[in-house]
Amino acid sequence: MTEVVAKEDLKNFIGRETGVSDWMHIDQDRINAFADVTNDHQFIHIDPEAAAKTPFGTTIAHGFLTLSLLTPLSTGASIRVKNTVMGINYGCDKVRFMSPVKVNSDIRARVKLISVDEKPGNRLLLKNEITIEIKGEDRPALVAEWLSMIVVSE
Repeated sequence: MTEVVAKEDLKNFIGRETGVSDWMHIDQDRINAFADVTNDHQFIHIDPEAAAKTPFGTTIAHGFLTLSLLTPLSTGASIRVKNTVMGINYGCDKVRFMSPVKVNSDIRARVKLISVDEKPGNRLLLKNEITIEIKGEDRPALVAEWLSMIVVSE
């Protein structure tokens, strides 16, 4: 469940895990749809027969598909700032793709607040470390330092 906190209290969460998302299933239909949207039809993503002959043994999700799922995965695992008007994706300081997400895997996000910087205009720049875990795997799919600009009302 998402915790709603006053901006003054955010400092108390720095360095702490703020939540873990529910599991999300990554099936071939989702991988194929991402391939179509991005024009990335490399066989390791969309051709089960050819992908079976690779060291992965099956098709794998695009790394950028996994990265693009940060928003829905982290929504329930991140703290929310009281009186938020809007949140804006501000980019990533670091992204590392650690392990492939094989078709029919389940993934989830583990979120930790790293820093909070107050900016002019009632804005807060939050940096979260997001680790995308793969059910049954020791290594995560990816680790990212994700930046969000939060605009709060006075």
